[in-house]
Amino acid sequence: MSKEQPAAIDEIPTEVIETDLLIVGGGNAGCFAAIEAKKLNPELKVTIMEKAHISRSGATAAGMDAINTYIPPGKTPEDLVRWSRSQVGGGPLREDLALSNAQTLNGAVEDLAAWGLPIIRDENGQPQYRGGWDISIHGEQLKPIMAEKAMEAGAEVYNRMTATNLLMDGDKCVGAMGFGVRDGKFYVFLAKAVIVSTGGACGLYKSYTSDGTNAHHQTWMCPFNVGSGYAVGIRNGAEMTSLEQRWVATRTKDHCGPVDTISVGYKSNIINARGDRILEKRYAHLGGDKAPRYIRANAPMEEWLEGRGPTFADTTHLSPEEAKELKTDYLNERPSFVLFLASRGQDITKDPIEIYGSDPYVVGGHTGSGYWVEVSRMTTVPGLFAAGESAGGNPNKFVGGCAAEGKLAARGAVEYLGSVILPELDTKQVEKEKERVFAPILRGADFDGVSPLEMEERMQRLMDEYAGGISQFYRTNEERLDYALKHLKMLQDQEKLLYAKDLHDLMNRSEE
Repeated sequence: MSKEQPAAIDEIPTEVIETDLLIVGGGNAGCFAAIEAKKLNPELKVTIMEKAHISRSGATAAGMDAINTYIPPGKTPEDLVRWSRSQVGGGPLREDLALSNAQTLNGAVEDLAAWGLPIIRDENGQPQYRGGWDISIHGEQLKPIMAEKAMEAGAEVYNRMTATNLLMDGDKCVGAMGFGVRDGKFYVFLAKAVIVSTGGACGLYKSYTSDGTNAHHQTWMCPFNVGSGYAVGIRNGAEMTSLEQRWVATRTKDHCGPVDTISVGYKSNIINARGDRILEKRYAHLGGDKAPRYIRANAPMEEWLEGRGPTFADTTHLSPEEAKELKTDYLNERPSFVLFLASRGQDITKDPIEIYGSDPYVVGGHTGSGYWVEVSRMTTVPGLFAAGESAGGNPNKFVGGCAAEGKLAARGAVEYLGSVILPELDTKQVEKEKERVFAPILRGADFDGVSPLEMEERMQRLMDEYAGGISQFYRTNEERLDYALKHLKMLQDQEKLLYAKDLHDLMNRSEE
């Protein structure tokens, strides 16, 4: 497409790509799915649709400082399943999914090590644990390593590609559709099987860090993971599970950096304004500092609510050498946090690091929200598989677990596609989706309507204030939820007023 915006749908070219296996989302799970599929059958044509650039995309784009699940010697996959259930308060968990994931987990992590990911090891050469299941890594290059291996395996990657809908043949999924954010073309991928491995849903709620700034997406989870993978499935009748489960994390205040690096990695107690060790004093009956994650995440906000804030990770016990090591660890995952501390002139050996809650997220790699899947990771839509943040029923996957699930979904998809053939392309379905997708940009930049940013801000405020966001200390009631539903429906009615002034705007519109 030329730099001038199209005036009519006929000016927008359509490109059709046929493939054996289509992977929507080239993050952690997507890369592992591609590698595993090519390993199982090198002759398969494997194609990845990636909204960003595969080398630095998804939740692991900036790197990681730990892999949160790796089964240590003396523990079993069944032990990991029991631990995972305890982390969600004994709540819903698909043991068949969790167990198959746990059985595949260590192999996926060992793949990363073999590819060159530096895993920090003890004097005996064993991975260094910083908790019961977490191992420390130098993970700044984590995503480039995965991406390089996916491309080496022979996967064909389409970067800067926004997926907008699935391609259906009756009740079967036979591909996906979307558009190029750089070239403006409409793309149709016809496939024998599809794996959705997009990230979870960030940006549903307003982040407190967006107040008074232009940083609308200063969030903990990747702000570009907006639930598109869930949306395309819901539109086409896929059954979902546990979408009511939200992930909330305690993060460094005003920056949204990780806290486990400090509290677990450097044994820094969580304290309130009075110096009370919150977890030991109020949650000893639940394990104190070893309480389940959902307790540890909510504890600081309860202190704020009860008038004992602000809250901190107490780093004042650290030596100057340990403080330097802590900052170095942040370079693996949140390098800007080191600059944040420097800009404040903060000496963390004298002043503790302030912490606060994040906005809520719907993320299947953490909470088990997502597609209802079989052990093969096929969804309730034949031909459609899910992995990583997209697959539900199995919380606490994190990096290693999402990688493992990518492998499992690839195995299921490769077995399935061996018995199917590519159908004829439904051109009417394609044209209908193309018209829907490009309608906002065809309205023109001068259209008197609603911009994607305006709609996003209104939605986030509704969710924050009425659906249990951070400004309400995650609390809500039936009346507030009813109010939110009423006004969200009003937003839906305004969809016809959305306009896009360019392709980037059009991408934002497709995320609403």
